[in-house]
Amino acid sequence: MDRPHGPPWRDLPDYFGKWFSVWKRFRRWALKGVFEKIFETLSGEPDLEYALIDGTIVKVHRHATGAKGGLAIRPSANRAGA
Repeated sequence: MDRPHGPPWRDLPDYFGKWFSVWKRFRRWALKGVFEKIFETLSGEPDLEYALIDGTIVKVHRHATGAKGGLAIRPSANRAGA
């Protein structure tokens, strides 16, 4: 099995505790499927009571931006005939 990419366990900051203890806990959890259970719980049925849409990822059709052939300001039918 290839060694995973990333920094070695020995490089963990001291506030996590001894690196070997952290590694043992991680290994136990991995073997018991703890991470899979966490993932399944978090990615299960979403609670859609609150839904947020980030505007930075919403694409706008080119006509909505005023591109060629797009948004044109025209008088309404009532004003055109007046």
